[in-house]
Amino acid sequence: MDSVIAALKAQELSGGNAFAAFNHLELEHVEPDYAVFRLHIQPESKNPYGYVHGGMLAGMADNAAGYAAHSDGRAYVTLSSHLNYMHNQAGGVIRAEGRVLHRGKTTCVVRVDIRGENGTLLATGELIYFCVDPQTYGPGK
Repeated sequence: MDSVIAALKAQELSGGNAFAAFNHLELEHVEPDYAVFRLHIQPESKNPYGYVHGGMLAGMADNAAGYAAHSDGRAYVTLSSHLNYMHNQAGGVIRAEGRVLHRGKTTCVVRVDIRGENGTLLATGELIYFCVDPQTYGPGK
């Protein structure tokens, strides 16, 4: 696995990632087994209490972890997701970092940490992806 494959897959995914674009999620960095998304918090990013909505944090987690999983060039879908919410932030920038913990033939386990501007851990969790790449999981495999 190399950085060129990771960058090409990220470029391919970003072209069709209307969810990220609509929600102001920006890919900041990608390399093999690792990806970072950032959010400049917008009014529409917030819950009724004025902090980042939990669904936004979950969306950030899925994007960062998903791009880390996809960095091997194969195609994946989310199989499961678990996120622990620790703190929150009302404004500024937050980042979600996804790092592959285990990559198997058909599954990929990714840890994600979402941090605020001052490094405070806002949320942490683990997502599991299922490989749907035709060369890995297709007829006759």
